[in-house]
Amino acid sequence: MTYDLVLTGGRVLGHGNADVAVHGGRIAAVGPGLAGAVVHDVTGRLVTPGLIDLHTHVGPGYWGIDPDPVAWYTGVTTWVDAGSAGAYTLDGLRRTASQVGVRVPALLNVSAVGLAGRTGESRDLANCDVGLAVDTVLANRDLVRGIKVRIDQETVGANGVEPLRRGLAVAGTCGIPVMVHIGTTPPGLDEVLGLLRPGDIVTHCASGIAAPLGPAVRDAYERGVLFDIGHGSGGFAFEVAEAQLGIGLTPYTISTDLHARSVHGPVFDLPTTIAKLVAVGLPLDDALAAVTVHPARALNLPGGTLDVGVPADIAVFRVEEGRYEVVDAHRQVRHAPLRLINEATYVDGRPLPARLPAPSPPWIPLTDAQRAALTRREQDIRAVLATPLVGADGLAEQFPRPTTRST
Repeated sequence: MTYDLVLTGGRVLGHGNADVAVHGGRIAAVGPGLAGAVVHDVTGRLVTPGLIDLHTHVGPGYWGIDPDPVAWYTGVTTWVDAGSAGAYTLDGLRRTASQVGVRVPALLNVSAVGLAGRTGESRDLANCDVGLAVDTVLANRDLVRGIKVRIDQETVGANGVEPLRRGLAVAGTCGIPVMVHIGTTPPGLDEVLGLLRPGDIVTHCASGIAAPLGPAVRDAYERGVLFDIGHGSGGFAFEVAEAQLGIGLTPYTISTDLHARSVHGPVFDLPTTIAKLVAVGLPLDDALAAVTVHPARALNLPGGTLDVGVPADIAVFRVEEGRYEVVDAHRQVRHAPLRLINEATYVDGRPLPARLPAPSPPWIPLTDAQRAALTRREQDIRAVLATPLVGADGLAEQFPRPTTRST
């Protein structure tokens, strides 16, 4: 059989050295000697399922970014929007999801207003309407895969863990998990973790602010609460991640919490976040499972593997070995022994086209160094595009002049 597309010669995650064939937008075969109408040689490259980022913000509001420009150079084909939208604003997220080239499943914010602003969405409990949220989930099963609740002092004010209780009530009725954000207290971390069920997700699990390292953390881990990195602007500290790994608390999923404040640093992207976990001792194969098969299982998402029959979401990486500086949310530095450089990203077997990112919104705080770097990047891109692509020897005469006959 001749397939639509074959990637040949790569190291295929979960399959060893093999070719990957795509037909009709799905993985059609994995093995040696496959023939395709289009064949790309990826010898020496790592071929993975399209990466799944379990915690991002791509919906409308304060935090959202356009995923497509970042997806093109990172291999992230599924962007779980973690609570940007609540019941009042989910239609806006649905419109966003319909207009981008990547997959955007959602975690519905328990607060109906979602993340229109920076914080405070659960200070008014009238926004945390259980019945409304249940009705919204049931009407949007194709989009909503879980509930998101942010529990920190700024977000909930005097309401303590009541927004989480309401989120759990919604999730229990609808048979879906809750993802809970942890941060500044009160409410106390032990109280938050004590409410979570097996299969629920605690994001910012290596937060330097929440510092989740006590007995309640171990208890939650052992009863099946899933630990998600959720790096973000303030949710990841190297020393906490190192301490957790040292006592056997391995994150189930690695996510970025990529949003308008973190995309220019300290997060940057998911491959960079993977390198940070490798820097503190997580084996690369474990890190790759945490951005593919594990998040797919956590939210019952398509993809996450390259098994025959699944959607052909694929990423191709060059693995560069060396000593690379990486930084956490608190400007602490470690050195990763490798980095992943994305060379191609496919959704349903189609390569994502290159896209330039939009300028940072005016309300996002940037350092002088970040602003200068963004200006340099814009100038570099302009210079590349303004330079003629090839010279005379790289052109063909598209409309030759008639040959003049001599008389």
